[in-house]
Amino acid sequence: MRILSLLIVSLILGSCQDKAEKTPELSMEEEARRIHDRVMTVDTHVDINIRNFTDSINYTQELKTQVNLPKMEAGGLDVAWFIVYTGQDSLSESGYDKARANALSKFDAIHRLCEEIAPDRIGLATSSSEAREIYSSGKKVAMIGVENAYPMGTDLSNIEKYYDLGARYVSLAHNGHSQFSDSNTGEADDIWLHNGLSDLGKEAVIEMNRVGIMIDISHPSQEAVMQMLALSKAPIIASHSSARALCDHSRNLNDTQLRALKENGGVVQTVALDGYVNKEKSAARDAYMKTIMTEVADSLGLPWYDRSQFGDLTEAEQDAFIASVPQVTSIADGLVEQRTDVPPAVDVSDFVDHIDYMVELIGIDHVGISSDFDGGGGIEGWSDASETFNVTLELVRRGYSEADIAKLWGGNLLRVLDEVQAVAAGWPAG
Repeated sequence: MRILSLLIVSLILGSCQDKAEKTPELSMEEEARRIHDRVMTVDTHVDINIRNFTDSINYTQELKTQVNLPKMEAGGLDVAWFIVYTGQDSLSESGYDKARANALSKFDAIHRLCEEIAPDRIGLATSSSEAREIYSSGKKVAMIGVENAYPMGTDLSNIEKYYDLGARYVSLAHNGHSQFSDSNTGEADDIWLHNGLSDLGKEAVIEMNRVGIMIDISHPSQEAVMQMLALSKAPIIASHSSARALCDHSRNLNDTQLRALKENGGVVQTVALDGYVNKEKSAARDAYMKTIMTEVADSLGLPWYDRSQFGDLTEAEQDAFIASVPQVTSIADGLVEQRTDVPPAVDVSDFVDHIDYMVELIGIDHVGISSDFDGGGGIEGWSDASETFNVTLELVRRGYSEADIAKLWGGNLLRVLDEVQAVAAGWPAG
């Protein structure tokens, strides 16, 4: 009887082992999909046009924008930092007043989306805990970053006003030296206004620390960046920059800046803008595409400019151009699919090369991901929010673990936000 029992047990165990051996392993794509569905994906830089936040035209629709709710849902992009961007004008009260109105209109648009247009599909978060709570409810998450503090004028109380409107990061400059900081654009002519930060800019760094706003160093000059890193009592972010060692552009961070950012405890959000990822490939492709897109725009009667002209455009011209980009680009992309002489585009593999480089240099805890969608960003394979999964797939292909991918896809950025808000909470009264 004992022998029979042992035989039965042996047969059962053997059968279980056969079944285990026959269970197929997940393919790389299946594993990537599993991870992508489990982690909360955060993109720290998505530009907006207020024309897409009305009752009749808005992000509940499949617009030609690179980001909207249908595309976020299709691609599994969970959190989008929508950007309050204002171009540079004269450093004067009249310039500040005009810019202030533009900035407030963008704050209003983001709030309108979350509170009136689609509160059942997206919610506005002002902390990591709020972001995770909204995400857990099944909705998409909006957060707010300010690209260029220029609209604040010279009144530092505006920093807290912007915080109250939902802003959780601010850049002190954009394309052009502001009242707060020199811009990276000064490298073109070696002309500087402040040799880094102005006195007002130094005060602004401390005020952002006090209030609990992350400081964004993606656009200021190298000297201004190093001064901010030295002054700040809280970690700092680069909301959309890549590695200068791989692509020598003034918008990217060099190794000295990256190491200082690590020392500061901050994070660099690798940006998927082709010219900041691979200049040579981007230039060859752009030269080819420029003619095609100009012809498309002309045929449609739409405004079209070279990217180098953007800073010289009026605000109305900038808005009209930005609104034209998705349609013109979509048609041009369709045309080149039929051709065989097109130079290769900057792609997701090139983009993740920057992630690899910076992870190797400063560690997995200090690197993140951003697109700059609807503001010039987009690469082959991640041309809009619907293709977000392709970034996760490439990370899995490179051997990153689920824990690593969760950090890259927003964990690091939200950790910095927590630490910035902790510094503010502990700020001495008075």
